[in-house]
Amino acid sequence: MHIVLGLLGTVVTILVLLNRLAEAGIDLGGLNPFLWQRRRKWRKQYEGNPVFKIEDPLDATAILMVAVAKSDGDMTSEAKKLILELFEKVFGQSKKDAAGLLISSSHLLGDGTEVRGKIHQFLAPSKSNFTESKAGSAMELLEKVANLNTPLHPNTRSMLEQCRRELISDNRSADTW
Repeated sequence: MHIVLGLLGTVVTILVLLNRLAEAGIDLGGLNPFLWQRRRKWRKQYEGNPVFKIEDPLDATAILMVAVAKSDGDMTSEAKKLILELFEKVFGQSKKDAAGLLISSSHLLGDGTEVRGKIHQFLAPSKSNFTESKAGSAMELLEKVANLNTPLHPNTRSMLEQCRRELISDNRSADTW
């Protein structure tokens, strides 16, 4: 009986000491590897760039069009007009929706350097949603935006090549926007 009382006293003492450490701001729960992994996963999801989480091929194509327009610096007014026109005609959006898509795409993209260097990571979530016709249409749209400037900037050329490698490489089923 005295052994059981000794063990219970030890357990209570340890719990009281852990409680005192927690009150002092020292949390030993952070040593749990499962808790650490779960916190790391949430931190990556919360602090990560939202542009790398886009799954809709329409949104991904819109962001790539803006990225191509911004690849040699700021977007020109001719590029904005062309992109808005393409959003209305090809994607079938109203003027208001096309303007909203352009604004949100350029906001998510920022200056475009992060996406320009990581096309594979950018297209990874949405790549499975691209059909063969959507991928071909996306490449046509990107080339239309890129051909506004007759001598292609090296950044624009490399972006188009990376997009072509990522989008046209797989066999996909036929579908439209």
